[in-house]
Amino acid sequence: MKNYTITVNGNVYDVTVEEGASTGAPAAAPKAAPKAAPKAAPKAAAPAGGAGSVRIEAGAAGKVFKIEKNVGAAVKKGDAVVILEAMKMEIPVVAPEDGTVASIDVAVGDAVEAGGLLATLN
Repeated sequence: MKNYTITVNGNVYDVTVEEGASTGAPAAAPKAAPKAAPKAAPKAAAPAGGAGSVRIEAGAAGKVFKIEKNVGAAVKKGDAVVILEAMKMEIPVVAPEDGTVASIDVAVGDAVEAGGLLATLN
């Protein structure tokens, strides 16, 4: 028996899967029950070293297509910092507020998950 946590459309399910008997009989369908509330990602501590306190995270999984701003560049709220490519679309990831780019935490070609850290601002 194995336990898995699966997220579907923001709903988190704990699923227990049993291996079927070797008699050829079909195994019972796994039972899944939604939890009371979706699990929130743990709040990450402020980045260490020269990294800034404002995190710029990927809104969707994809591949880093282009880095628009370099460390030290001044940005205004809404300026593109990184461009992701997902499903043949270019998705700009923008600065959430005015600031200075403190770190770029990815390179062109890197695969990133939704919520993955791309850069930080001061």
